[in-house]
Amino acid sequence: MASTAAMGQATTIPASLSGLKSMESAPSCLKQSPTKVGGSAARLRRRGRITTRSMAQDVVEMEPASQNSPLLVPRQKYCESVHKTIRRQTSTVMVGNVAVGSEHPIRVQTMTTTDTKDVLGTVDQVMKIADRGADIVRITVQGKKEADCCYEIKNTLVKKGYSIPLVADIHFAPSVALRVAECFDKIRINPGNFADRRAQFETLEYTEDDYQKELEHIEAVFTPLVEKCKKYGRAIRIGTNHGSLSDRTMSYYGDSPRGMVESAFEFARICRKLDFHNFLFSMKASNPVVMVQAYRLLVAEMYVNGWNYPLHLGVTEAGEGEDGRMKSAIGIGALLQDGLGDTIRVSLTEPPEEEIDPCTRLANLGMRASSLQLGAPEQFEEKHRRYFDFQRRSGQLPLQKEGESVDYRGVLHRDGSVLMSVSLDQLKNAEQFYRSLATKLIIGMPYKDVATVDSILLKELPALDDKPSRLTLKRLVDISMGILTPLSQQLERPLPHAIALVTLEEVASGAHNQLPQGSRIAVIVHGNEPSELLELLKTVDAVMLLLNSPHEETVSHVHNARRLLEYLQSNSLSFPVIHNLEFKQGLRRDDFVIKAGSEAGALLVDGLGDGILLDAADQDFDFVRSTSFGLLQGCRMRNTKTEYVSCPSCGRTLFDLQDVSAEIREKTSHLPGVSIAIMGCIVNGPGEMADADFGYVGGAPGKIDLYVGKQVVKRGIAKDQATDALIQLIKDHGRWVDPEVDNN
Repeated sequence: MASTAAMGQATTIPASLSGLKSMESAPSCLKQSPTKVGGSAARLRRRGRITTRSMAQDVVEMEPASQNSPLLVPRQKYCESVHKTIRRQTSTVMVGNVAVGSEHPIRVQTMTTTDTKDVLGTVDQVMKIADRGADIVRITVQGKKEADCCYEIKNTLVKKGYSIPLVADIHFAPSVALRVAECFDKIRINPGNFADRRAQFETLEYTEDDYQKELEHIEAVFTPLVEKCKKYGRAIRIGTNHGSLSDRTMSYYGDSPRGMVESAFEFARICRKLDFHNFLFSMKASNPVVMVQAYRLLVAEMYVNGWNYPLHLGVTEAGEGEDGRMKSAIGIGALLQDGLGDTIRVSLTEPPEEEIDPCTRLANLGMRASSLQLGAPEQFEEKHRRYFDFQRRSGQLPLQKEGESVDYRGVLHRDGSVLMSVSLDQLKNAEQFYRSLATKLIIGMPYKDVATVDSILLKELPALDDKPSRLTLKRLVDISMGILTPLSQQLERPLPHAIALVTLEEVASGAHNQLPQGSRIAVIVHGNEPSELLELLKTVDAVMLLLNSPHEETVSHVHNARRLLEYLQSNSLSFPVIHNLEFKQGLRRDDFVIKAGSEAGALLVDGLGDGILLDAADQDFDFVRSTSFGLLQGCRMRNTKTEYVSCPSCGRTLFDLQDVSAEIREKTSHLPGVSIAIMGCIVNGPGEMADADFGYVGGAPGKIDLYVGKQVVKRGIAKDQATDALIQLIKDHGRWVDPEVDNN
């Protein structure tokens, strides 16, 4: 990473940052810049160590991605359009008989979980996956025995009439890749461990010659595989994982999206040198924010180079159930909304065939958005959204005003707010209603808890003589829960201290002035209004903006929201913005999660928005509430429950991942702020646990290793004792609390 004297200013960095000898092979972002070129020397910082070296005249000035950010990138193109969904044009990569690229449908794939040496079991699982509609299936191949079995797997499938392309998943084993390339249709290699040793998370220091020798070693190891894939017509996926970068890469770039991109490009340059182009990229991470940044950096780099290779999208170790689907919807959906992605996998800790349905739904979402080219009503210049570096735009939370008898400061939460739409019927049973909002109850009275809804929307207020319902609402006002209601309702059936929801048209007509002096308002907007109507926002004092998207399929919430947020930031308007998505009735749960994640999540991973209101009258209320909090947590905003990083299992897994994951979740799900990684093996274990506090990793058959962060602290624990040992480890580090007993 380039040394920066002042992170808020342009910085001079060497054009040959990656240690390569010529500008032709240097990272492209360093070769093209709107700023000046000059100078004759540079200092390179590598994980805290600074090395001085002589340079050629090619030195480029770059700016930080955002103020005080260590990430250095020019502002540059990462998709075809930020105003509407236009699919990025790519080359076509042939994976067996399946074409992958922008001229073809977004392909769906998954990975087997069987022991590859179990030929019949693997064949049976591949057939189940193919029957569910997958286009491609990946199989782990960790050694020579597994590689030998691949021939029998392939032949058996062909005899049974299955031609689905097979992909070999390779880590640490170039010789195995060479063997299986004669049989399978694609080879997935991990740049972090194909030619480098297993990462020890050590800070290394290289001279220029040392680094060049490392690159030459990679080329020597990788070239035979490329040549064999050319000979047999195979494809290659250069699949970088955030959790398994090499020590060499991390010493230069840190465990970062930039390191992921540069690691992949080292292998891509070798492919291109050998005139091999039947390859594609992936940039996977368990953190959707990191994953989105990495893919964007990758595509930006390809645009500068003039490359057009396809993308395989995925959030790795996403987990299970709604949480796993939500993380995938956030990361994959955000990229699909920008027209990025040609094949996808939804990684779930579930049977692999269960991944196909949500994966297909995401693929359909991406195909539909790009075919209709959904977008904002007009182009606009983006000056504030950070493409490559998360920087949240935080709206001004409500402030208490002099003379107010209730506290409005709690109607929104600083880390992200959850609002819920409620009906009059729900008010009839006060205690049940309070529980549905996840309040604590003490002698029947509600109090806010860590995952309590912040505000509610009542589209219809109770009658003036409905005293029980109004008392139920008053007790929520007393704990600083906001109650939003349409202006017409508040004028007709005024509820003390309710927040009137007004439209811009009502602001223009002055209808809101009929409210008593001192009344609080929120404004509903859509993001596609004419600019002159948006100007009215400068005249109001609003608690929040509800950015509403109806369920019409011709509306792009993402692009309309980008337009609105850009307008607000350009005009120094600091209203909190709540993403209000409306859902049509009869929607399946997977579709609900995917729409919420890919539309609201795609904005929150860019720091655009302060909360969500998911309006789905026919969905289970508790499900909508938990999904809302899961969406905020998946976007790395508000942490209200234990976070799990859980791999989807494969042939390397050393225990029953689904059963163990369920057992650990059952005993630890009450620990908000604690992150636990559950990993079937060591391949991505320590690195992918970068965000986790504690790790449970298969070390050997029947044996578990426990980690704190990336550091192993206990090895070889018997599996039947490992969950209790994990709990004790959490206790030893002061992160355990006993689960609360509900006495109500």
